[in-house]
Amino acid sequence: MLKEERLDYILKKLQTDHKVLHAELSNDLHVSEDTVRRDLEVLEKSGLLIKVRGGAIPHSPNPYSFKDRIGHHEEDKRTMAQKALSFLHNGQTVILDGGTSTLMLVKMFPPNLHLRVITNNIPIALQLVDHPAVEVILTGGRVIKNSQVTGGLDTIRQFQRMRAEICFLGICSLHPQAGVTGTDMEEAEVKASMVNASNKVIALSTADKMGTAETFKVCDISALNMIITDEPDIPLTRPYKDLGIEVI
Repeated sequence: MLKEERLDYILKKLQTDHKVLHAELSNDLHVSEDTVRRDLEVLEKSGLLIKVRGGAIPHSPNPYSFKDRIGHHEEDKRTMAQKALSFLHNGQTVILDGGTSTLMLVKMFPPNLHLRVITNNIPIALQLVDHPAVEVILTGGRVIKNSQVTGGLDTIRQFQRMRAEICFLGICSLHPQAGVTGTDMEEAEVKASMVNASNKVIALSTADKMGTAETFKVCDISALNMIITDEPDIPLTRPYKDLGIEVI
């Protein structure tokens, strides 16, 4: 089999199985595992997958900009937001990260919900400006225009001085071994500071982001207390349940 044919096979198998393993590919392609590793390196350098121990997994399907992401999986995000609402109670301090799933959540806040919301997301802060019972703290820092969030050392230091009952974390990529990862180093560091500032961390993740990984680490999977998703009973959720993480 030609190299180009092997690479095509690997990508098709990755799309179907959401992962590829060295041993399986070696058997399927009738080549050595060293050849498989070299093929995976080629595909990783082309930005087509992420290598992990024993094989490779896909990148997140996330469009890059915040505006691009708003219209994706809108009904799925509404389903997740409805579930997330049940964990909000009067008097809480809540951290909301800069994802479009958390934006959907605040759009569904009832007018009588009394909260303090800390966020680095400008659209979330603007959405809550007119809410009659929510105090809003928007962290300062450099504005990252594509994501419409604040970032940098100033943002991280503000989160280090705060404490919240819950952090609702929007997900770019989620993997049982790689943990929570993202495409931007600065944003990943800010998200990590949110996780460290919270007593409980709830991830909001559509099913298509599970089993994927990106370059920059936010936190280990063990940092999550719960995953709220649109399809909690599909096979992709089983590894997280096996690790003791509640998936709803």
